[in-house]
Amino acid sequence: MTMDAPSPLLAFYPQVKWLHVHAVLCSGALFSLRGGSALLGARWPRHWLPKYASYTIDTILLTSATMLFSMLPGAVFANGWLSVKLALVVVYIALGILAMRERLARRWRIAFYLAALATFLTIYGIARAHDPAGWLRLLMH
Repeated sequence: MTMDAPSPLLAFYPQVKWLHVHAVLCSGALFSLRGGSALLGARWPRHWLPKYASYTIDTILLTSATMLFSMLPGAVFANGWLSVKLALVVVYIALGILAMRERLARRWRIAFYLAALATFLTIYGIARAHDPAGWLRLLMH
């Protein structure tokens, strides 16, 4: 059995992880604020600045997640936690986009908003536990 050679990118792991964690915090905070405000009828969430800030943060989030995924050796995510987390980041972004669609009925936007927040919390639980079971694994220990 051979060991995977460490990626030369692994030297940048602390910086990429720092960027990723901060993108997670910014994405969750901005989405919560924008989505909640939009559902309450505020107009500022649709202004170009918070809208494109959200796109930029989510692009950084997804890019840094992909970078972390590619630089870590396979044994780190052998149980699939990182693959599940990365797939859920895409789901979170898609649900967030749907939640902000003005032409959808309000009840659908609320459902997409709540689903995006639940997905965000699920991703966070998976990241903390390093297990696809996420919060369930943390609760069991």
